[in-house]
Amino acid sequence: MPAGRGKAKMTIVVAAMRKLLTLAYGVLKSGRVFDPAFGTA
Repeated sequence: MPAGRGKAKMTIVVAAMRKLLTLAYGVLKSGRVFDPAFGTA
C-alpha cells in the first residue's frame, strides 16, 4: 500500500469489529441494558 493512501480495508473492518466486541462485552459484564446516550452528557 503506497504512503498517503490511508488504512487497508481489513484494518478498518477489524477496528470496527473490536469496538463492537468491547461494547458487547461491557454490556454483558455489567448486566445493564444498552443505553446509546450513556456516554453523551
